[in-house]
Amino acid sequence: MQRYLKSKSFRFGVPFLLLMVGGSFGLQQFAQLRYTFSKKGTLTPEEAEKFGVNMKKAEEVTLETEYEKIKTIDIDNWQNVRGPRPWEDTVPNEAVPN
Repeated sequence: MQRYLKSKSFRFGVPFLLLMVGGSFGLQQFAQLRYTFSKKGTLTPEEAEKFGVNMKKAEEVTLETEYEKIKTIDIDNWQNVRGPRPWEDTVPNEAVPN
């Protein structure tokens, strides 16, 4: 037993492993408290109307309807416009010179 107690790997390794394993279990408990007592819920369309957001009904938004909208977009004719940098004094809707 004395041989193990004098070993550096035993003296420093075992407490380190205990700390890592025990810490992970402790953090798991604290993280579980966070999600257990969270006040998050789903947003109803009535609540969204109060904030000025018009939510569509689930039947109105389908994969097929969104695909039909995307098919009509012309992706071949576009212009690359550089956005303003924070240090530049430009108006966002300013015309870009060609």
